[in-house]
Amino acid sequence: MNFEDFTLHQDILEGLKMMGFKQPTPIQQQTIPIILENKDLIACAQTGTGKTAAYLLPSLHQLITERKDGVNTLVLAPTRELAIQIDQQIEGFSYFTTISSITVYGGSDGAAFEKQKNALKRGTDIVIATPGKLLTHLSLGYVKLDHLQHFILDEADRMLDMGFYEDIMRIVSFLPEKRQNLLFSATMPAKIRQLAKNILTNPEEINIAISKPAEGILQAAFMVYDNQKLPLLEHLLNAKKINSLIVFCARKTTVKEISKSLEKLDYEIAAMHSDLEQREREDILRKFRNKQLQVLVATDILSRGIDVEGIELIINYDVPQDAEDYVHRVGRTARADRKGAAFTFINDKDQYAFASIERLIETTITKAKLPQYIGEGPAYDPDKSNRKKRKRFTKGKSKKTKGKP
Repeated sequence: MNFEDFTLHQDILEGLKMMGFKQPTPIQQQTIPIILENKDLIACAQTGTGKTAAYLLPSLHQLITERKDGVNTLVLAPTRELAIQIDQQIEGFSYFTTISSITVYGGSDGAAFEKQKNALKRGTDIVIATPGKLLTHLSLGYVKLDHLQHFILDEADRMLDMGFYEDIMRIVSFLPEKRQNLLFSATMPAKIRQLAKNILTNPEEINIAISKPAEGILQAAFMVYDNQKLPLLEHLLNAKKINSLIVFCARKTTVKEISKSLEKLDYEIAAMHSDLEQREREDILRKFRNKQLQVLVATDILSRGIDVEGIELIINYDVPQDAEDYVHRVGRTARADRKGAAFTFINDKDQYAFASIERLIETTITKAKLPQYIGEGPAYDPDKSNRKKRKRFTKGKSKKTKGKP
């Protein structure tokens, strides 16, 4: 099947050709015809399957063929990084058209806010926004959404995890009742279904796959004590020259410490965390995409909303406490049927969390041996780890309630 089979507008097909898109992915094959029929849709597919193009291409086609004044399409995204990425795809797909778009997100200066304000007042064709900043503009009264045709929620599960449910429902109150609603998500928990019930009308539903890492990812884990993590990371980086790697950490303090420690190695390294200004983040991502940086040390700010080709290796320096976050972290590699690897460092207290990941993805991940000079790590016994965790919790709880009737 080719993109021409969808009878998309010729200008969009030219944009696809320029960007090197040849054949639609499974999620695109199933969703594009439904969206072109103006039906509401819930689509669930794992990261890296082409969801962004799945909703953008038919929306752009309808915008060109049924163009009206004012904002035509509103895309909500959980992070500024994802919003920027969506806008970049719009620029490519609509390169041979006159379609306009703007990103609306927080963390920018006064000049950027004025630019957003002016574009919203004029009625740009497509708005890609994070919920909080869009609500700021909506509350000031100059945003007109009377002619909105498409309302799209991207990474809906992540937005709910970040506490945006009320913001989303407030935004919906500003929208016209007659519109097409599209909800895209990597997972489909009960809270997503409740959101869909409140927003969508008789939606079609597509589920491509349950949340599992792509088949092209080689997964392995190392049992370590905390003081063995940094020597192991340095060992892996020294063992083989890697052109593109992300190291995920739980805290930004760890990100800063690790990136500083790795400066002695033969790599261009940068740290990505919430303390950076937006222009600093964009500069780092640009350099990473252009292979001017080989290693990014980051918090989960990068686990979603970044699409960089050719990432060879993901290292989970800390085990993510949410099993779904593991899928999103390792999903940064082996995209578009490529190969990649993902290694996770498991200390004693994180064993039960890692066992939850294995249950979610229905895979027992190989526990690799540590290099001899680093020493032996703890044995993998997640049930014992969980018993210790419960014992600490019970002990702490009894101390708090001691002496109370």
